[in-house]
Amino acid sequence: MRPPAVSLRWKIALTVMAVSCAVAAVLGVLVHNAVARQTVGQVRKEARANLDTALNLFEYGTSREGLNSLLDPPELPAPLRRLARSGRHGTMVGSYHGRSVMWAAAPADGQVMAVWTPYGTVHRSLDNFDTAILGSAVLAATTVALAGLFLAQRISRRLGTTAAVARRITAGDLDARVGDGAGRGPGGRAAGQDEVAAVAAALDSVAGSLQSRLQAEQRFTADVAHELRTPLTGILASAELLPEGRPKEMINDRLRALRRLTEDLLEISRLDSGTEHADLSAYDLGDLVRRCVAATALDTEVRIAADAVVETDRRRLDRILANLVINAHRHGRAPVVVTVDAAAGPRPTIEVRDHGPGYPPDLLHHGPQRFRTDAPGRGRGHGLGLTIAVGHSAVLGIDVRFTNAPEGGARTLLRLPRSAVVE
Repeated sequence: MRPPAVSLRWKIALTVMAVSCAVAAVLGVLVHNAVARQTVGQVRKEARANLDTALNLFEYGTSREGLNSLLDPPELPAPLRRLARSGRHGTMVGSYHGRSVMWAAAPADGQVMAVWTPYGTVHRSLDNFDTAILGSAVLAATTVALAGLFLAQRISRRLGTTAAVARRITAGDLDARVGDGAGRGPGGRAAGQDEVAAVAAALDSVAGSLQSRLQAEQRFTADVAHELRTPLTGILASAELLPEGRPKEMINDRLRALRRLTEDLLEISRLDSGTEHADLSAYDLGDLVRRCVAATALDTEVRIAADAVVETDRRRLDRILANLVINAHRHGRAPVVVTVDAAAGPRPTIEVRDHGPGYPPDLLHHGPQRFRTDAPGRGRGHGLGLTIAVGHSAVLGIDVRFTNAPEGGARTLLRLPRSAVVE
């Protein structure tokens, strides 16, 4: 099982906190060792000085009162006792009458001269110092972690905004822009901005370039369609003057196909312009689908699993269903079935299904593309029918999904918006 993903801001915050804790721990250890060496060194120096004084007084037989000196004290640590009996001087932390002391010992006329110095205050001072270091380290690590989380949140939010704009552009909203760091310097980086702003500026630049190219393509398509319309009308009128016969039928058939292509191009240009609006009215969905399918004059079965009254644009829904049914008959195989189910979920659905070779993988992945019908076994065409159906669906707020049925055949699912249902 894959572990849950950790967001970028938490990765940055945890990394900053881990580094801060490591730095604080290293500095704490270094400071503790330095202070401990200095403090303990001072106590050892004092104990050795007292030991030298005690040895001198012992040698001359003078009183050692006030020096805390003892001969062979039983509480002297064993390692320090052995060191003194071997003829050397040394110091060691131990205890005397339940108190923490610093012992200093040396040989004295076959015995061990020992001097003790209070060590409890030094021990408590070191403990307090360690507590202060730990508290300061925790406070510093927390402060740095919060600062890192704040900065990571800002970076993550900006990256999230950029990703959201990229998704909107992918969905077709070419007007979407991040608007973060429009000016760019050498290498494509935003002038005076950081790397996130540079990425945002690059995305805006790509979106602007893509939008310009698509608008140019749309204008070209619309201009070509408009320019073809007038000569086509004249050619069709002239073709009617030809003598009856097979040549006239072939010419009229091709001219009608060219006229339909021109009308489709004009319709796509209107849909691409984004100015189309739905003319909504209330209809019984089942009866509306029956009439739309019947108007195609193709052998298509209509099944009503669950009916409902919806608000929609009859002309646009008729265009969508007609294109899907014609596409199913042209590129698929019978039987072609249209199913209406208003109770399948929160949104009414219309399914158009054939039993042919199914949609090609490229269409399933990228959706319909104009002037592209490269599916093996699905016939030929200019690929505008499905494009027009998708365009009208977007105007009506219908979700279109192209799939292949498990048992074979192309399957198109139209999911009407929930708001279209008349309660």
